[in-house]
Amino acid sequence: MERIDLIRGGAPGIEMQGQPVLVNVVRRDTSGFEGATTLSGSSIYDGRVFSNVRTEGRWLWPGGRSAEFSVFYGYLPDDYWGDGRRIRYNPDRSVQVFSNFESDAKIFRKFVTGAFEMPLAGGKLRINGAYQPFIQDFEVTDRLIIPGAVEFQHDTYTYDQNELGLRYSRGLTPRLSTELIGFQQWKTQAANSNFRGLVQRRFFLDKEVAETVGRLQVQFRQSPAVTWEAGGEMALNTLDARTSLLTNGVNIALPAANVMVEEKRSELYATLNWRINPRLRLEAGVRQERTHLTSEGDLLLDKTLQFTKPRAQLTWSPTSKDQFRVRAERSVGQLNFDDFVAQPTVANSGVVLGGNPDIDPLTAWVYEATYEHRFGPGAAATLTYRHFAYENVVDRVPLFLNGVPVADGPGNIGEGVKDEVILAASSPLERWGIPNAQLRGQLAWRRSDVVDPLDNRSREISAVRPVEWDLHFVQDLPRWKATWGIDVNKGAADNAGFRERFFRLSEVETRNWDPWVNLFGEYKPRPDLLVRLEFLNLTERSFERIRSVYAGARDRTPLLFTEVRDLRWGRVIVLRLRKTY
Repeated sequence: MERIDLIRGGAPGIEMQGQPVLVNVVRRDTSGFEGATTLSGSSIYDGRVFSNVRTEGRWLWPGGRSAEFSVFYGYLPDDYWGDGRRIRYNPDRSVQVFSNFESDAKIFRKFVTGAFEMPLAGGKLRINGAYQPFIQDFEVTDRLIIPGAVEFQHDTYTYDQNELGLRYSRGLTPRLSTELIGFQQWKTQAANSNFRGLVQRRFFLDKEVAETVGRLQVQFRQSPAVTWEAGGEMALNTLDARTSLLTNGVNIALPAANVMVEEKRSELYATLNWRINPRLRLEAGVRQERTHLTSEGDLLLDKTLQFTKPRAQLTWSPTSKDQFRVRAERSVGQLNFDDFVAQPTVANSGVVLGGNPDIDPLTAWVYEATYEHRFGPGAAATLTYRHFAYENVVDRVPLFLNGVPVADGPGNIGEGVKDEVILAASSPLERWGIPNAQLRGQLAWRRSDVVDPLDNRSREISAVRPVEWDLHFVQDLPRWKATWGIDVNKGAADNAGFRERFFRLSEVETRNWDPWVNLFGEYKPRPDLLVRLEFLNLTERSFERIRSVYAGARDRTPLLFTEVRDLRWGRVIVLRLRKTY
């Protein structure tokens, strides 16, 4: 890799593809082979040790031909779980259950990815593929001091994902170019959840998903300041899922237990990228989407959905250090096939989270304003405000079997709103006497509102995290050929430093994740060898799960109990050796 460029909206000669900021990875254009192998070992707080290896390489030949591959094999820890205690309170706050909770979870992953690129018929062809199976396994032992019993759960999830794609791009004239993209993905999942305790439950899931996508786009550069782009996309998505639940040996009916779903989606679009003057740029366009959804099996469904999605973004750079961006668009989310089938969490909780193929995608009008200021080399701050006016929120709704509500699952509950403010900043620390050091962080605040489908009261949208934040410090030590740093919360995609809440048919669940702190150091004894040592989760993060469970639908039945489960994942030491060649 030669360098990484951060490209902001309004950069001259750069097609931003509708994004306000792009990351451009520039690779060294030298013939030959380059590669790397990384060995990694993790020592877990409970005595377990995991190891894995990753190797990758790239060939580059004269004439524009290249090939690359990546292989990974090994075990990884699963930090979602942990050890702790569980207390279940009666409505009068007397203790119904008090237990010590122990869990062991791991992930076995192996994957092979590859790509080949070559000139073809005046253009460039790239073919890529991936084989990515992995197994997730966890065991839970719950020792009930009150009332005196032992509960055990063993879950195994087997995933298999394969991909094949191609991309062909060609310039037709000096101002006209075209690109053709094809993509095929196959995914299978098998879940076996076995719970043994005061009751016995077994849950099975067998799911096959396939996705086929074809896309054609044409770009016309009318002038150095004006670029037009138009194209179309067609996609075929299929789902074949079968689920079953046994409680004390008796088969329990599940909503949408066995379904076959087919989604045919097509989209046409046109966009304009216009540099009005050196300081002002407009990106505008419209997309027309059509989706035909059918379902067979336990739920018969045949419906067609159409959406018009306009978008406009204006970028103004009054100075070299300041940039303002405003955006308005209608967004339409993609249907999540995981929402169409029942979930295995029913095995341990007894609460059925059913599937529901009859869902419309989340749609919203999104309005955004961003101000970015650069204080100097490596120092910048960005403030963003977004408002989402949702037309059909996807949340939890009651699911009926023979006219009786038996579970809850994903569904549309009407209109809603969400506001978020995001502050991101980064700065070198030389001015504070810390050479070769960088500090960056981000803080996000969110507020959401929707009408609950059960009690018709205003509440927040399920799974919206009111506050998220992360902080990162890194310092180079050239004299020691070393780098060290601290990461707090690792970013929004990880299980750390936030709160989220779910509103179900017969319960309200709250999840609180404490901050996660990592300390790392890197040493490079020679240019082709890197040693990295990480101390993960120095704060021994707590994961608190609070369930307020009702005797039936929570709008019309009394509170049955409140359960608080507090799990802690301990410290982990990771050693990595990376050799390049």
